[in-house]
Amino acid sequence: QVQLVESGGGLVQAGGSLTLSCVASGRIFSISGMGWYRQVPGKQRELVASITSGGSTNCADSVKGRFTISRDNTKNTVYLQMNSLKLEDTGVYYCRLLTPAGAPTTTWGQGTQVTVSS
Repeated sequence: QVQLVESGGGLVQAGGSLTLSCVASGRIFSISGMGWYRQVPGKQRELVASITSGGSTNCADSVKGRFTISRDNTKNTVYLQMNSLKLEDTGVYYCRLLTPAGAPTTTWGQGTQVTVSS
């Protein structure tokens, strides 16, 4: 059973930066895709960025050019570097395990809060 633990959230001013980390237990991390999602109250979780086992990445249009997803298989960790943060980036950020083919699984982390202030 894979477990995911996020960290790195916090309070930041608009225009600032944060880096989120998600550490995975288990041996399947290196062959799995990973995704970062965010959720704001009253809305469904939305995919922010994803990365395949081979390192190919995809980002939502709303964060392209500002957010970067990366992974370090030696540390079983996926990162989300967030720059030029906007008020609308506020939310709870979750990492999610994806299959090698990129399909979502039911394995989520507990979430980490990101609050962007003016």
